Amino acid sequence: MEMLGVVVIGRNEGERLRRCLVSVVAQAKHVVYVDSGSNDSSVSVARNMGIGVVELDMSIPFTAARARNAGVTHLLQSMVSLDYVQFIDGDCELMEDWLANAHQFLETHSQVAAVFGRLKERHPERSIYNLMCDIEWNTPIGKTKSCGGITCMRLSAFMAVGAFREPLIAGEEPELCVRLRAAGWEIWRIDAEMAWHDAAIDKFSQWWKRAMRGGYAYAEGAFLHGTSPEHHRVRESLSAWCWGGAVPAIVLFSIMSYGAWGAILALVYPAQVIRLTLRDRKHSPLPWGRALFLVLGKFPEMLGQMKFSYSRLLGKSSRLIEYK
Repeated sequence: MEMLGVVVIGRNEGERLRRCLVSVVAQAKHVVYVDSGSNDSSVSVARNMGIGVVELDMSIPFTAARARNAGVTHLLQSMVSLDYVQFIDGDCELMEDWLANAHQFLETHSQVAAVFGRLKERHPERSIYNLMCDIEWNTPIGKTKSCGGITCMRLSAFMAVGAFREPLIAGEEPELCVRLRAAGWEIWRIDAEMAWHDAAIDKFSQWWKRAMRGGYAYAEGAFLHGTSPEHHRVRESLSAWCWGGAVPAIVLFSIMSYGAWGAILALVYPAQVIRLTLRDRKHSPLPWGRALFLVLGKFPEMLGQMKFSYSRLLGKSSRLIEYK
């Protein structure tokens, strides 16, 4: 465990950051907090706990990828050697013994570059959006294609493939995993509880922005690795364009051509909700709700796709799509 460091990133997380840091220092000796322009007491909270702090220059566009890379750089500059690094966001809280479990797994599985466990939503009862996050994070156990932002990585593998791609405003973890797997590394989710997460999504507008950010990430992922053998994020991007763009256009054209009878084609949406509900009814605690929002989410995802395409066309870099 002496060779394991922790990078915490955050901005204006308040009490959630304090809980996060307490859970981290209870398990790790080498911790750095990377702050992205907080105007609350985040920096002083970390420093008062004896934790190293990196304050990013906010004149440069902020991304989570940039913050995580800055944290790794700080740890390497302050330590002679480091084998593993745990990444965690300031709105999360590590479960007891998670770092020991992750460390042991990486020590005994030399082919694994990243390991993560069960991420749980702290308040799934507060909104359907929080509950859907909790469902989303309950991924299958075993070897997988990608991880999220809360994960423990083998530093040699992380550095060998070039770390996080800093310009990405979302989807930086799956993109990194594409490069890791291309280099022969494996990504694993193990059967252990990893952390609590406080999504704090109480409004439809927050969910909409989060889905829009997902669509943007799909578009950029497909742009970077869509032609690779695995066609990274191509299916998700095509689905967004189909259900969020093409189908509405067809329905509108049908209405213009055949009047009210043309609206019958819009029944394809409730039919899709029913299909997804039946598909997930045995293994989802909220099959109908999740199905409804999966279908509805294609519209903000399509807008995210359009936002990426527009930015590429103009040669501009996009800023974060924030939902908190």
